[in-house]
Amino acid sequence: MGTYLRPDRLEEALAALARPMTVLAGGTDFYPARVGRAINEDVLDISNIASLRGIGATTRGWRIGATATWSELIAADLPPLFDGLKQAAREVGGRQIQNTGTIAGNLCNASPAADGVPPLLALDAQVQLLGRTGPRALPLSAFIIGNRRTALAPDELVVAIDIPRPAHAARSAFLKLGARRYLVISIAMAAATLEIDGGRVVSARVAVGACSAVAQRLAALEAALVGAPLDAGLPQHVSAAHLAPLTPIDDVRGSAAYRQDAAVTLLRRLLAEFVP
Repeated sequence: MGTYLRPDRLEEALAALARPMTVLAGGTDFYPARVGRAINEDVLDISNIASLRGIGATTRGWRIGATATWSELIAADLPPLFDGLKQAAREVGGRQIQNTGTIAGNLCNASPAADGVPPLLALDAQVQLLGRTGPRALPLSAFIIGNRRTALAPDELVVAIDIPRPAHAARSAFLKLGARRYLVISIAMAAATLEIDGGRVVSARVAVGACSAVAQRLAALEAALVGAPLDAGLPQHVSAAHLAPLTPIDDVRGSAAYRQDAAVTLLRRLLAEFVP
């Protein structure tokens, strides 16, 4: 049997990472991956560290603690900027998973179909890391570097996710396509954050997930949306050429070609949600 540690101070957790440890928070990925076999690895459970909890405003935006759960996010008093992330939160498993699973854990798991990644990319999220040598911050796009791979060093913990305050009034939205309505892994998903001024888009951040090893921002589409009025023509700015950064695969949930077509449709439906 491995060692199980559940410290109540962040300093204790960082000291424990002087040797290889598997970090556990909500456990919604950890336990299903080990069904039917003994847990022999050393486990560091960070769920009892008070400083890693909570969701709240800061002077520069908002901070989501590393052990904040999806249910806490759904219940939090947050502006329309977070509507897309809340929509994604309601798609993460069932209520029991939402009550236990953490937003930061979804990022650390680094699945290509992680529901939290596209809306957090569209929010321009930064991942705050802390190791024994000190803190560092990474854009989410630099934190997830491949399928099930992150830039997290062995002696580091994710301590928070920071969301910057936009310069203009902003809203976000999220859509997911699966083989059924709920409790399903994505075939494709899309998220967008639009900053609006005078009835026009002044800034856009759009991301697509489950269509690449890592969810991707669509810079060409973002540029095409700037200056567009919020009217019925907004969805028509999406073209297949905007999906060039994506590298969908064939698997049991859908073919690459289907994913490519579905992403275009999802993006158009997503942008339609912003039209008054």
